[in-house]
Amino acid sequence: MNTFFSIIVPVYNRPEEVRELLESLQSQNYAEDFEVVIVEDGSADSSEQIVNSFRENLQISYYFKENSGPGDSRNYGMERAKGNYFIVLDSDCILPKQYLSEVDKELKKEFVHCFGGPDAADTSFTTIQKAINYVMTSFLTTGGIRGGKKAVGKFQPRSFNMGISREAFEKAGGFGRIHPGEDPDLTFRIWKAGFDTRLFPDAYVYHKRRIDWNKFYIQVNKFGSVRPILNKWHPGTAKPTYWFPTLFILGLSVAIILSIFGLWLPLLLYVFYFSILFLDALIKSKNLIVSFLAIFAALIQFTGYGIGFFKSTMLLNFSSKEPEELFPKLFFKKK
Repeated sequence: MNTFFSIIVPVYNRPEEVRELLESLQSQNYAEDFEVVIVEDGSADSSEQIVNSFRENLQISYYFKENSGPGDSRNYGMERAKGNYFIVLDSDCILPKQYLSEVDKELKKEFVHCFGGPDAADTSFTTIQKAINYVMTSFLTTGGIRGGKKAVGKFQPRSFNMGISREAFEKAGGFGRIHPGEDPDLTFRIWKAGFDTRLFPDAYVYHKRRIDWNKFYIQVNKFGSVRPILNKWHPGTAKPTYWFPTLFILGLSVAIILSIFGLWLPLLLYVFYFSILFLDALIKSKNLIVSFLAIFAALIQFTGYGIGFFKSTMLLNFSSKEPEELFPKLFFKKK
């Protein structure tokens, strides 16, 4: 298959992010032509002027539409793109210069209709961004999939760095209205349509999350809330490991209570775990502050996800209402 890449980027009120992303696309060492499709998702702070400034050096299209969420905006862009292979990126990503070459190399080595790439931290990131990046990519927290580790079972790409052929997009029906969770939902439908997915370990991006601790908690809480919904929609994809954050926080609470009564061993096991996490973060980041913050970030991650997962599981199992009625903030309305 001769691939022509269309880079699909939904944008919502983040013009300066678009500038950084386009600068990195402009610097790619990929020898073939490709196009960039920017979809402005009802933004009040438009990126059109910034997009126009790159037209001399990039084959680029710009569309403005009413706000309907990132999934629908990606569909909108792919429906209007010229390419036969789409690469979906978040606007807060920056690409290393070899990114497209790595994708092309992997597709030529072993073609696949859908791929995902890792999430990395650039040296320019703040300490909080680096700490959050660590816990989102570490084997000790998420199993390391976002950081480039091979999946146990089928790999589930994430839409901050995801490729999909036009054929797979059309047969699977594109992204749904749930957010977050629209990417694994699409992945499961891609599998049902008969296509495979694969991790491209060297096609990484620098995911420059504009985030603070409160936003991070809200984000991971939504991740936890979404997973039981996906398990209900796609029953064969549920895994016992999805319960780990909930059990981790419950166990930590019990360990703290037991330590009050002189039973220290359970709490010491948690201290051992966080010590290993701290040392691993220190080795990878070479920064003491990042390593200490990584412990705090892990606690937020497990707490937010664990509470969200447990609450969502209980509501879905003991309520007759549909997910959209129970969790309206997780769904964008149809336009």
